[in-house]
Amino acid sequence: MITVVLCVVIAIVSIAAFNNSGLFNKLQFNAYQVYHRKEYYRLLSHAFVHGGWLHLFINVFVFFIFGRNVESLLNSLANEGIIQLPLVWYIVFFLLSALFSTSISIFKYKDDVYYNAVGASGAVSAVLFFWIFFNPWEKLYLYGVLPIPAIIFAVAYIIYSQYMSKRNQDNIGHDAHLLGAVFGFVFPLFINLKFINIFLSQILNF
Repeated sequence: MITVVLCVVIAIVSIAAFNNSGLFNKLQFNAYQVYHRKEYYRLLSHAFVHGGWLHLFINVFVFFIFGRNVESLLNSLANEGIIQLPLVWYIVFFLLSALFSTSISIFKYKDDVYYNAVGASGAVSAVLFFWIFFNPWEKLYLYGVLPIPAIIFAVAYIIYSQYMSKRNQDNIGHDAHLLGAVFGFVFPLFINLKFINIFLSQILNF
C-alpha cells in the first residue's frame, strides 16, 4: 500500500513541477546549493521531481512493480519475527536510497553551479536490487520481451552504469543508478547479516 502512496506523491509533485519552474528549481538536486548553501533537503526532494513524462512514467512503473514486492518481503520478515514495523523499514529504506544515491555527486559537482539532477532513479534502482538479492534467478524481461536472470541483469547493470559514469557524455545520472543499486543490494545485510547465506545458497543451487 505504501508503494502506491509513494507513487502517487511522486506523480503529484512531479506534475506540479512540470508547470512550475520555480518549484522544479527549488526541489532538484544541485550539488553546489547543497554543499555551499547547506540546502540539504535537496538530497531527498530531487527524488520527487522528474525531467519529463517519460522519465516519470518509467520510474513510477518500475517502482510500482518492484516496490510492492519489497513491501511483501518486509512484511514476511515481520511475520517471521525478524524485523518489527515493516512500514518504517520500507520508508527509511526508500529515503536512505535517495540520499545515498547522491553521495558521490555532492563532491563530484560541488563547485559546478550548473549541475542538476532529478528523479527517483537511485531509489528505484535500490528497490529493484533489494528484490534481486532475494530472487537472483527470477526472470526479468528486458524491454518487456527478452527474459534474463535477475542476477545477470544486475551484473550487467552495474558494469554499464560504472562505464557510462566514467564517460559522462549524457544527461543521465549513472552515479545515482550505480549507488542506488549497490545500496539496495547491501541493505538486506543491515537487517540481518545471515541473509548472505540465503543469497549464496540460491546462487550455488541454481
